[in-house]
Amino acid sequence: MKKPNDLGPVTAGIPKKLRKHRETAFSKASVRRPPKASLEFSFSLKPADIARHLDRFVIGQKEAKKVLSVALCDHFQHVRLSLEGHEAPFYQKQNVLLLGPTGVGKTHLIRSAADLIGVPFVKADATKFSETGYVGGDVDDLVRDLIRRAGGDVNRASHGIVYLDEVDKLASRPESGRDVSGRGVQTNLLKIMEDGDVPVLSPNDVTGQLQSAMSAARGNTPGMPDSISTKHILFIASGAFVGLDEIVTSRLGQSTMATAKALGQSNTSDFIRFGLEPEFIGRLPVRAACHALDEDDLYQVLGKSESSLIHQYERSFSAYGIKLRFEPDALRKLAALARNEETGARGLMTVLERTFRDLKFRLPSTRIRSLTITAQTVENPAAALTKLLKK
Repeated sequence: MKKPNDLGPVTAGIPKKLRKHRETAFSKASVRRPPKASLEFSFSLKPADIARHLDRFVIGQKEAKKVLSVALCDHFQHVRLSLEGHEAPFYQKQNVLLLGPTGVGKTHLIRSAADLIGVPFVKADATKFSETGYVGGDVDDLVRDLIRRAGGDVNRASHGIVYLDEVDKLASRPESGRDVSGRGVQTNLLKIMEDGDVPVLSPNDVTGQLQSAMSAARGNTPGMPDSISTKHILFIASGAFVGLDEIVTSRLGQSTMATAKALGQSNTSDFIRFGLEPEFIGRLPVRAACHALDEDDLYQVLGKSESSLIHQYERSFSAYGIKLRFEPDALRKLAALARNEETGARGLMTVLERTFRDLKFRLPSTRIRSLTITAQTVENPAAALTKLLKK
């Protein structure tokens, strides 16, 4: 039985079934194919397969992983069947809404899932639309970005994933000073979240329009379709939704409730009271709440996640011929300090940068070839550096 501090080695291998699926997906993704390439789209994963893959990169969030895995499987099985000729005319797209504070792994969940499935993935912040006041066709750029991520292959892009973060900033609540222009952004997102057609070339892309016109005038075969359908594009939105828990507890008649629990019991009426348009929140039927990370979660993120930041630091020092090693008590201390930052896993980078700032500056110029990080190193990096240099 493992001791509490014994995290064990990070598993580098990928289960055979997942590895085979990824190789198939990526081999197709790397080749530019003619329009009928979409008919070759394959998807054979089950919800448990996706959840296991997500466990390798994101610690905790078991319920969110379950909800997301089921939604992804339902969607991409529908895409596969549709491309095989088995259309479902009354299918309701299962766009997803993830709720939770910053730094809990929301983006990492989606990016890791898209990587496994092998589909193009685009992330954008809703604030870039509301802050600039763009409420017109600019939301279409989300879909055009998918085409760019797909290497210009419109067919691959037509079953990609668009991830829109900070959608809670679109809520229009004049009494709280929120930007009412967010209502217009919500309205314009409606047409692409269900089944719409987006021009492949932006009306503002003069160069692209001229090239297309010249190609048509010469009688050349167009390189790509004029538009892309969003019918099979999955939209996933997320936000911290600060204050939504108070709306939920008020509706339930509770005096107090844990934030994660309250967010998990939110319903459509709560989001409408928060300031989202009924039509907009109605197009995000699948909802899951992520909980804030405590010290133990952050400790596991450092020691068990395959995307742990300690690998990044090990790589940085190895470039100078220095072998870096972390003691368990150092990881525990880093986790405790990161918890005080109150920014979730993002706090780990802040703490690690502060700890290693002088070490990374001085040690590459010395003959030191190994460095062990202890709790004392984390508590007083300057003293640890002085001691090393004296040796």
